[in-house]
Amino acid sequence: MGVKKILMLVGDFVEDYEAMVPFQMLTMVGHEVHAVCPGKKSGDKVKTAVHDFEGDQTYTEKRGHNFALNATFEDIKPEDYDALVIPGGRSPEYLRLNDAVLDTVRHFANENKPIASICHGQQILAAAGVIEGKTCTAYPAVKPEVIRAGAKWGEVNETFSNAYVDGNLVTAAAWPGHPEWMRKFLELLGTKIEP
Repeated sequence: MGVKKILMLVGDFVEDYEAMVPFQMLTMVGHEVHAVCPGKKSGDKVKTAVHDFEGDQTYTEKRGHNFALNATFEDIKPEDYDALVIPGGRSPEYLRLNDAVLDTVRHFANENKPIASICHGQQILAAAGVIEGKTCTAYPAVKPEVIRAGAKWGEVNETFSNAYVDGNLVTAAAWPGHPEWMRKFLELLGTKIEP
């Protein structure tokens, strides 16, 4: 397995599990992951939020851990990376207002590099205009944006555990989908895990 260099876009109140778990999983299998946030530098931290499903009409939100950045957004060059990860939570709603973030996402889409996006991360994909004609899913509250951006909606199963692949794009609705989402992303990366 060749080591891949992966960029992860985060911001304050990124969903805790959706940043921490993929970062740890991808690092565990040997890939190099750089977590970056516009306006912050390597060594800084972002605050996270824990979104949980407790029987309400929508998720609940609690303060999560601090997540340490290990690279500086303003210093990265998208062409130096093999793949992109976009976690959900609150951060996508304001990160999508940053033109440099959108240009970064467009680079990965235009170069057909693997992109893994989950939950509200698809707000960034929609704003970047890179999901037209693609089948993808997201947290159901993001469905109108995904459809309006020209994507085909992938239904979310009852346990939020499914994921969709369309070309270079892997999407899931929320952190319960991590096993399938990350398995499909690793396949796109060409990562083989032997029993």
